[in-house]
Amino acid sequence: MTLHERLGIALPIFQAPMAGAQGADLAIAVSRAGGLGALPCAMLGPETMAEALTRIREEAPGPINVNVFCHTPPEPADDHQARWLDALAPYYAEWGLDTAEVTAGPGRRPFDSATCDILEAFRPEVVSCHFGLPAPALLDRIKAWGAMVVSSATTVEEARWLEAHGADAVIAQGLEAGGHRGLFLSHDLSTQLGTFALLPQVREAVGVPVIAAGGIADARGVAAARALGADAVQVGTGFLCCPEATTSALHRRALMSEAARHTALTNLYSGRPARGIVTRLMRELGPMNPATPAFPLATAAIAPLRAAAEARGSSDFSPLWAGQNASACREVPAAEVVRELARGW
Repeated sequence: MTLHERLGIALPIFQAPMAGAQGADLAIAVSRAGGLGALPCAMLGPETMAEALTRIREEAPGPINVNVFCHTPPEPADDHQARWLDALAPYYAEWGLDTAEVTAGPGRRPFDSATCDILEAFRPEVVSCHFGLPAPALLDRIKAWGAMVVSSATTVEEARWLEAHGADAVIAQGLEAGGHRGLFLSHDLSTQLGTFALLPQVREAVGVPVIAAGGIADARGVAAARALGADAVQVGTGFLCCPEATTSALHRRALMSEAARHTALTNLYSGRPARGIVTRLMRELGPMNPATPAFPLATAAIAPLRAAAEARGSSDFSPLWAGQNASACREVPAAEVVRELARGW
């Protein structure tokens, strides 16, 4: 039985969960088109999460994937925060803001018992994880309601670790992928491989199903992933300009411009490497800056700059998450994107 047959979906097309750029609408649209829709939960409060899951259960005909982050929250360090605010001080002055008014904020919520309580009420068929896996007790709870547990691997070592620690399937997340890197065993970026180098090595290394992610934008990319052993593909960037996504107008404009050809990994927006379109902030501070606080503490000081700039039509301080291949970004319904991808299978 194939992976998508096991899940009860018509097509081996997974929509990547994209926190900040989607809600229930995109997940529902992909599900209705025969793929696996996803809801990112790391930035959702309990009530919002429950409301979104209620809608999905009422309106989506198939299974659902909920995505959680499995990071360990860091302890705030005053000296590190001071260095970060010093680095941002010229921008605060430019926009008439005061660094003294920055308040601490985590930006991303790690998976915990409270989140598990909410999810358990809806019994999602797939729980996908970023940055490893939940604690064993939480993992057992997820599996007890029959969910498939999936997690991102950016190296062969991570794929093997995930399989050994209970993952039912592995997402081979290539370096081309937009948004946060799922790396968790090492933060050495020189270990990161492109999708079509990583995928066959992961396929050879593990016995669980493998989902290819990163740089797949059309039927040709899907066909290539299948030829290299993928059981399914996961696509994010290609859905960002769909009407069902909540991507901002500034972000959409950048995705459909020449600017989308230049992406880079940056830690400026959250404290952890993530791929996005290069912005003024990334050019001037360098995309990977040692002054940035640990994930996800960097978010708090960026938020006021982002809000001030976006209010005046500027994306200089916005995280314009995107993979290296935004060529398929179009303002078309998500179902059309799913159909195009499915032609490659």
